[in-house]
Amino acid sequence: MMRPGVDGLYAITPDAPDTVKLVTMTQQVLEGGARTVQYRNKTANIALRLEQARLLAHLSRKFNVPLIVNDHPDLAVEIGAHGVHLGREDASIAEARRKLGPGKIIGVSCYDRLALAEEAERQGADYVAFGAFFASVTKPGAAAASIDFLLHAKRKLRIPVVAIGGITSTNAMKLINAGAGAVAVSNALFGARDIRSAAEKFSRLFPILHDYELANDLT
Repeated sequence: MMRPGVDGLYAITPDAPDTVKLVTMTQQVLEGGARTVQYRNKTANIALRLEQARLLAHLSRKFNVPLIVNDHPDLAVEIGAHGVHLGREDASIAEARRKLGPGKIIGVSCYDRLALAEEAERQGADYVAFGAFFASVTKPGAAAASIDFLLHAKRKLRIPVVAIGGITSTNAMKLINAGAGAVAVSNALFGARDIRSAAEKFSRLFPILHDYELANDLT
């Protein structure tokens, strides 16, 4: 089974206790062109996490955009998400693949460590995420990764690379030019005054995707 790719604007939801507000904000991000949404809520209890994830899964299907669940393979299976994103202390890639099956996306946080990414690729990860590339509001103590590191990693890896950490529409182009297939953004989207416009700014930084979609609209 072919798994959907990960590219363009990769939106990561904030720790939002208000489910209606979270769904509304996520819809605005999708309307602005987000290509992937990751549901991430580190503070929610099990019931709230399930409620929010189910609604976001339904929303993502309406937009034909993959929903990735952070940390929780079982939750991803329960709501029919497109995949899971694993951190350092989460389930192994093998365990996640066993639970999700061959048609789902598995992404792995590799911070500033190429060896982790190479091992993740060997174990069957579909993409890896590096960062933080810039000072991050969401993860202020995150390990730092450099543009030179990203360039080097792209030469070594065959799977897509997602850049994360303090990314704005102003600095994102540096990462795209260095080979990031996607930029993962949370605060610069969900904290924006006009969320849809913020998403559109990021989406326009990926001209190949943008031009392809315009061509499809005309056919």
